[in-house]
Amino acid sequence: MGRPLPLLPLCASVSLLGGLTFGYELAVISGALLPLQLDFGLSCLEQELLVGSLLLGALLASLVGGFFIDRYGRKQAILGSNLVLLAGSLSLGLASSLTWLVLGRSAAGFAISLSSMACCIYVSELVGPRQRGVLVSLYEAGITLGILLSYALNYALAGAPWGWRHMFGWAAAPALLQSLSLLFLPARTDEAAAHKDLIPLQGGEATKLGLGRPRYSFLDLFRARDNMRGRTTVGLGLVLFQQLTGQPNVLCYASTIFRSVGFRGGSSAVLASVGLGAVKVAATLTAMGLVDRAGRRALLLAGCALMALSVSGMGLVSFAVPMDSGPSCLAMPNATRLSGLSGDSGLPRGISPPPLPTISKSQAEPVLSTSKKTKPHPEAGNPTAPLLPALSPASPASPSPAPEQALLHWTALVCMMVFVSAFSFGFGPVTWLVLSEIYPVEIRGRAFAFCNSFNWATNLFISLFFLDLIGAIGLSWTFLLYGLTAILGLGFIYLCVPETKGQSLAEIDQQFQRRRFALSFGHRQSSAGVQYSRIEVSAAS
Repeated sequence: MGRPLPLLPLCASVSLLGGLTFGYELAVISGALLPLQLDFGLSCLEQELLVGSLLLGALLASLVGGFFIDRYGRKQAILGSNLVLLAGSLSLGLASSLTWLVLGRSAAGFAISLSSMACCIYVSELVGPRQRGVLVSLYEAGITLGILLSYALNYALAGAPWGWRHMFGWAAAPALLQSLSLLFLPARTDEAAAHKDLIPLQGGEATKLGLGRPRYSFLDLFRARDNMRGRTTVGLGLVLFQQLTGQPNVLCYASTIFRSVGFRGGSSAVLASVGLGAVKVAATLTAMGLVDRAGRRALLLAGCALMALSVSGMGLVSFAVPMDSGPSCLAMPNATRLSGLSGDSGLPRGISPPPLPTISKSQAEPVLSTSKKTKPHPEAGNPTAPLLPALSPASPASPSPAPEQALLHWTALVCMMVFVSAFSFGFGPVTWLVLSEIYPVEIRGRAFAFCNSFNWATNLFISLFFLDLIGAIGLSWTFLLYGLTAILGLGFIYLCVPETKGQSLAEIDQQFQRRRFALSFGHRQSSAGVQYSRIEVSAAS
C-alpha cells in the first residue's frame, strides 16, 4: 500500500502542468507582440499571421492528433507533444525572421492542442470515479494559472533586452516538469493494473484491452452502433454551445467596461486581465470542489443559466450605455509612440501590446480576433482585449457620469464578472471532462480530437465574423443573441447530457449503450435511477 500513494500527486501534476503550459503559450504573445513589432517591423497583417499561426497549428493537431493518441498511447502522445513544444520554443527563442517565428508558434500550437487532448484522456483513464472530476478539472485551473503566470513574466521581462526571447523560452519549463512526472506513471491503465500500481488509485477500475474488446472505425462515430451517434451528439453539442455562447468575444469588452466604471487608461486593462483572471481561477477551483459532488449536469445547467442572464443583462445595459467597437490593429501607431522603444528599457513596466488579433483560452476556448476589419473610431487609441494585459495609452479624463449612468456601468461590470465565473465553473472545465468519459477507450482519442477540431474551427469562424455581426445588428443585440444561444444550450444540456459523476468509465459506456438516442437522457434519467451490472475485473480491489 506504500508504493501507489505518490500516484495521485503525480497524476495531479501531469494535469496541472499540462494546463499551465497551455495557458502560458496562449497568453505569452500579449507581452511579446509589441517588442516583436518593433524589432522586426511587423505590419498588421504579419502580426495577425504570427498570432493566428498558433491557432492553425492547434487546429491541425485536433484533426490528426486523435490517431496518434489511439495508436501510440496517451503517455507517448504527451511526451511527443512536449518534444514538439521544446522545438517550437527553441525556434521562437532563436528566431531571426518572421518565418521562424511563425514556424515556432505553429509548432507550439500543435503541441499544446495534442497535449490537451491526451492529458484529459490519460488522467480520466488513470483514476477512479471519485477523483476523475477533480483531476481532469485541474487541467482547466492550470490553464488560468498559466495565463496569469505569463502576465507576471511579461511584466518582469518587459524592460529586459530581447525580453521576448525569454518569454517564449520559459514555456519549456512546465513541459519538462510534466515529462519528468510522466516517467513515473504507467503507459496504459491495464499495464499498470497488472503491476498492481493503479488498484488503490482506480478503486479497481481497470481496463481490459485485448480479446473480446470491440474495434471502432472513425465512421462509427456517426452510426447507431453502441449509440455512438448519440455520444457524438452530446460531445459536439457541448463544444458548439461552449463557443456559440460568445465567451471569448464578450471578453473583448472587459477593458471597456472597466474604464466605464472609472478605471482610466492603463489601469483598466490591468484590472480586466488580472482581475478577471483571478475570478476565473476562483470559479474553476469552485468547480473542482463541486464536480464530483453536485455532478456534471448540475454545473453545466447552473453555469449556462447564469451565462444567459448575465450576457443578456450586458446587452440591455449597452442599449443605454454605448460601448466601443472592440480592438483594432489601427491603434498600434499610437502605442509605438510611448517612447523610443527598441525592445529594452524604453517599454514602460507592465505595458503590453494592443491586442491586434488575440487568443484567449479556457481549455479549448480560443479566440482569434481578426482586427483588420475594425474601423477606426475616436477611441482607437484605447483598444480592448480578451483577458490580455494590453495596456493602452492613458485616455483623457472624461466628465463624471450621472448617478444613473454610473449604476448602469457597475451593473455591466457585475454582469461581466458573473459571466466569466459561470463559464469557468460550467462549460470551461466540464465540457472536456464529459468528452473524456463518454467514448469507448478504443476510439476515445479520435472522438475527442474530432470534437476538439470543431471547437477550434467554430471559434475561428465566429471570430472572423464577430465584427461583421456587430456592424449588422449592433453590440446590444449581439449580446442578446448570445443570451438566446445560452438558453438553447440550457435546453440541450437538460435533454441530452447524462450525469456521469460517481460512475466508472465502464458504467458510463453501459449507460450510453442502453440509451439509443441522446434525447432519452433528460430529466427522467439520473445516476441513481439506472441499474448497472458492474463489469468484473481480474484484479481484486
